[in-house]
Amino acid sequence: MKLDRPTAQPWLNPAEYWPSLSAATESYDPPYAALSLGALAHNAFDMLDRAKGMPIRVASKSIRVRGVLDAVLALPGYAGVLAYTLPEALWLATPSKGYTAIEDVVVGYPTADRAAIRELASDATLAKRVTLMVDSVAQLDLIDAAIAPSKRESIRVCIELDASWDGPFGHIGVRRSPVHSVAQARALAEQIVERPGFTLVGMMGYEAQIAGLTNDPANKLRGVAVRFLQNRSAAELADRRAAAVAAVRAIAELEFVNGGGTGSLERTSSESAVTEVAAGSGLFGPHLFDHYRHFTPAPAAAFALSVVRKPKPELATLLGGGWIASGPADASRVPLLAWPEGMAMLPLEGAGEVQTPLAGRAAAALQVGDRVWLRHTKAGELSEHVDEFLLVDGDAVVETLPTYRGQGKAFL
Repeated sequence: MKLDRPTAQPWLNPAEYWPSLSAATESYDPPYAALSLGALAHNAFDMLDRAKGMPIRVASKSIRVRGVLDAVLALPGYAGVLAYTLPEALWLATPSKGYTAIEDVVVGYPTADRAAIRELASDATLAKRVTLMVDSVAQLDLIDAAIAPSKRESIRVCIELDASWDGPFGHIGVRRSPVHSVAQARALAEQIVERPGFTLVGMMGYEAQIAGLTNDPANKLRGVAVRFLQNRSAAELADRRAAAVAAVRAIAELEFVNGGGTGSLERTSSESAVTEVAAGSGLFGPHLFDHYRHFTPAPAAAFALSVVRKPKPELATLLGGGWIASGPADASRVPLLAWPEGMAMLPLEGAGEVQTPLAGRAAAALQVGDRVWLRHTKAGELSEHVDEFLLVDGDAVVETLPTYRGQGKAFL
């Protein structure tokens, strides 16, 4: 698969876009997931434009399709992967049938997988390609307990700086690293460089309250409040991150400083202390990203389900549908009915594991055997429900791309 900057944007006309996906995949039986080549390419180039020349490290958690990772990494401007588990990172960094090794993989979360730690530490090539995330001495102790420094390759590590904001409105952001202050970052860096068997190579900070929080919701007052808090948080973080990076650079020669996410590429790439940004969800364009003011990703990834019964003439029931996203258990985690327009799930049933009844004008017109297109709330989680994506270009399926699941991989 090769990604070229597209000139057309058919997804802006739903009445053209979704029926064309249906026509291209007509010979396949749902449930299946489709990926529009043109929409994927649009999103990939749009993210490069928004990053303004700063390298983008691809967040694999938001993709989980090896072919897509390779195609995106082939574009100038994308460099390296931000993995979500160490076993995944080891798999990506090892050549396999049909895939070359990805030589720069940072694990975005700390690991307690002792077997994987030993595998990493016992292989000189993997130890050069994979970097672990740490935010405490306890994690260093766990690595040492898994395999002694004298018996291993030096482990590359990255410090995660907590990017949340503890301001006048309380804690704003997610609960990740305990390393929040400049002093805490410096202290951990000092302990890392003093210990044998570790090499401090990077810093990371993910500002979830900016990158992952929609700033143009339907509730306009909420949007005003969110944008105000994001601006205040971003200003505080830029100053604190710059000071923390400077303090750690005085102790170790950092190869990279990673920050941001799909929703904050413009803002984070403008920070002088940051050397690369991370993003992945924007490539697939799940419906969680429909409500940002400063960018609108194309709905590149979607899935189709079949109508299998008509309990009443005005209703239509899909087989399956309950592909619920992680996070707070509310309506925002439910798949979005994309096409046909004019349908809604029943409040007392919602998206069910084996059936999803639909009401509305379009539901009344549906017949048994018809297809309905849905979009997942998140990006990579869709890949856990299917073995492959049907890659659609124009009016045809041009390739099938196996997901991690389709390759027999279940990392988390």
